[in-house]
Formats: sequence, C-alpha cells, structure tokens
Amino acid sequence: MTADGSAPTATADAPGTAEPRSFDRVTALEPLDHGGFAVELDADWGIADRPNGGSLLAMLGRAATVVGGQDHVLAASAHFVRSPEVGPASISTELLRSGRSVDQVRCRLDQAGDVCVEAVLTVGHLDEGAEPQWSGGVPDPGTTDHDDAVRILGPTPTGMDVPLLRQVDLRLDPSSLEFAAGRPTGRGELRGWLSLPGGAAFDPCSLLFAVDAFPPATFDVAPSGWVPTLELTAYVRALPAPGPVRVLHRAHMISGDLVDESCHVWDRLGRLVAQSTQLAGIRVS
Repeated sequence: MTADGSAPTATADAPGTAEPRSFDRVTALEPLDHGGFAVELDADWGIADRPNGGSLLAMLGRAATVVGGQDHVLAASAHFVRSPEVGPASISTELLRSGRSVDQVRCRLDQAGDVCVEAVLTVGHLDEGAEPQWSGGVPDPGTTDHDDAVRILGPTPTGMDVPLLRQVDLRLDPSSLEFAAGRPTGRGELRGWLSLPGGAAFDPCSLLFAVDAFPPATFDVAPSGWVPTLELTAYVRALPAPGPVRVLHRAHMISGDLVDESCHVWDRLGRLVAQSTQLAGIRVS
C-alpha cells in the first residue's frame, strides 16, 4: 500500500492509456550466476514513482517457490524496510528448512546495496478443489456483482498519478465510494473486485499482490497522507478459479500514527483464497 492518502477518481468507464503488461512479465525473475535473482521494478505497477508493495512480495514469493522446490506459496510475513525506486533490484534467498510437505525460505529484496523488503515465506502444495471443514470466522464477502462495481482509475484529486490502476481493473462497490465524494462513512471498509491484465487467472503469487492492491481502507475514515506498509502477513488458502477476485479491505484501529488493516479475497465461486493483516504508518488530516 505505498500510496498517497488522497482518494482516487472513480469512473464507470475509464480505460487506461498505458498498455497493460502481464503480471507474470512484471514479476519475472532472472537467475544470477552467483545465486539469487535479478528483477526489474516496473514504473507502471506502482503509485506515483514507487512500486506497489504487493507486487514486490509476489516477486519474493516466486523466488521462494524456486528455491524451496514447492508448487505454491502458503504464507508470507514481510517487513518493508524502505520503498525501492523503479528500476533494477536483486533478490537473495536462504532455504531455512526443507520438509516433506512445506519449506521455509527467507527472501530479501535489495537495491543499490540497501535492504528494501525482508520476508520469510512458507511454500508447499494446495490441493485443487479442497473445501474447508469450518469457516465460521470468515466475514461476509458481499453481494455486489462485478459489472455493478465502479472502476477506479485516478489520478487522485490532488493530482498524484496511479499508474497501477491503468494496468489492473480495480472496481469498488457503490457503497464504498462515499469517500471519493468527500463523505467517508467511518466504517473503514472498502469492498470491490480486482482483475489482472487481460483477465489472467490469479495464482498463489499474484494473490500476494491482491491482498495489497486496494486503496487504504482508511480512506473511508478520514483523509490522510502517505500510508506506507511496515509489516504484512499473508495466507494463501486455496487455488482460485479463473477470473476476477472479490476483495474486502478493512481498517481496524488508528492510534499513534499507526493503523492495522485486514484484507480478505474470494474467487468468483465465493471461496476464500487469500487473507492478510498489515501494520502501516498514517497521518490523519
């Protein structure tokens, strides 16, 4: 959520001007001779001139599956030490444990000698079509259809460009749009849908992006400045069906210039496929 605190422009018909590039392409890894991977942080997958944190975590997820030799990311806990710039960066990895069903891998994204993101990821295998034994603690996903949600494009009312919104299709429920008119409801809740470029199917790594793709839920509380993610923990719960995913993004408490938020992601069949919590900095106006 490396984002400016002002609300994005809402529009029902707002095609982007930059040619969308596939998520696989912008999170691709290039193996290095001495170990680790080279990556290129894309200017169009961020907010203003800074890359989106979820896309960075997805890169680390891809690296963890390669090093761990497992199919899917199951969990990730990441600390965002500093926001990298657009351009080349590198990922280093350390296999902490190799088990029969899961591996743990430490991954670090560096740029120009500085640590930007440090994460520990658990990788394993998700069975397609597996159903939960109990899900009583999962919130209500909502009922607004994808086509009834309103696409968000930007720029923000203060003029900050959001190139990411020209790459993905991010739509908010009409009930979540009061903040865009200067009337936040105080619920601290944003609901909507997210699609990858070209309608590509989500996988466990792109779900790590999905849990950090929405605007800050604090937009529905009060205007704020920059809301940088400090720590994010994500769980991938199931392999999603092809198509867009439904997202519920909530703020829980703002205190001492910090806010905690949760995110739940469902596939088009209504199955919970990912969830996260994060701690972020905030300055409420």
